Amino acid sequence: MSLKLGVPSKGRLMEKSFAWFEKHGITLTRTGSDREYAGHVDGVDGVSLVLLSAGEIPRELAAGRIHLGITGTDLVHEKLPRWEQQVEEIAPLGFGQADLIIAVPACWVDVDTLDDLDAASSAFRERHGHRLRIATKYHRLVREFLTDAGVADFALVDSQGATEGTVKNETAEAIADITSTGETLRANHLKILGDGVILKSQATLWRSRTAVYEPPEKQSLDAILDRLE
Repeated sequence: MSLKLGVPSKGRLMEKSFAWFEKHGITLTRTGSDREYAGHVDGVDGVSLVLLSAGEIPRELAAGRIHLGITGTDLVHEKLPRWEQQVEEIAPLGFGQADLIIAVPACWVDVDTLDDLDAASSAFRERHGHRLRIATKYHRLVREFLTDAGVADFALVDSQGATEGTVKNETAEAIADITSTGETLRANHLKILGDGVILKSQATLWRSRTAVYEPPEKQSLDAILDRLE
C-alpha cells in the first residue's frame, strides 16, 4: 500500500504543482510518454503519483481512491455537496487564481447588481414568456448563489464550450463562469455584476476524509505535512 497523491495530468497546473512540491523538497516526475498517466515521487517514502484531470480529482478524493489531491476550489465546491465532510483543505498553492462570477451584457446599463438582475429577469419573463437564461458549467454553485440572493426568474443552461460566447450566439442572456483577468469578458461585451462574485478560487492541496489511512499511509502523510510546514 502507498499514499496516493493526485495531480493534474497536463498543462500549467501540472507544471506549477510539480514546482510547488519541488520547493518543499518533494520531486514529482512524469514517466513515459505524454499519453501515459504515470509518475514517480522522490523525497518522501511510500507515496504514489496519480495523474488525473483536475475535474476528476474531487470525485477521487471523495471516493477515497486517492489520499491527497491538487485541484481548484471551484471544482471541489461544485462537484462535492457538503464538501467539508469529504475533504479537508491542506494548503492553498498560490496559483490558478480565478473568480466564479455573474456577468451580463455591457449594454444593460441599468443592471449592475443582483437586485437589478432580479428585476430584469422578472421583466424579461413578462416580455418573452420564458425565464432569463444563464449559461454556466457550475450549476450547483450558481443556483445556490442566485437563490440566496433572491433572484427568482432565471434558468441555467449548460455550457460545454466557450461560455462567454453564448450571449453573442443568443443561447443565453447572461453567464456565470470562471475568469482571471476579465479580458475575455470585455472582448465579448460582458460586465461583471458589482456583487456578482460567487467564489474566489485557486489551486489547493486537499486531503480525503474518506480514504483509508493504514500506518504506512499515515506515516507518509505526516512526512509530507512536515515538509509543508
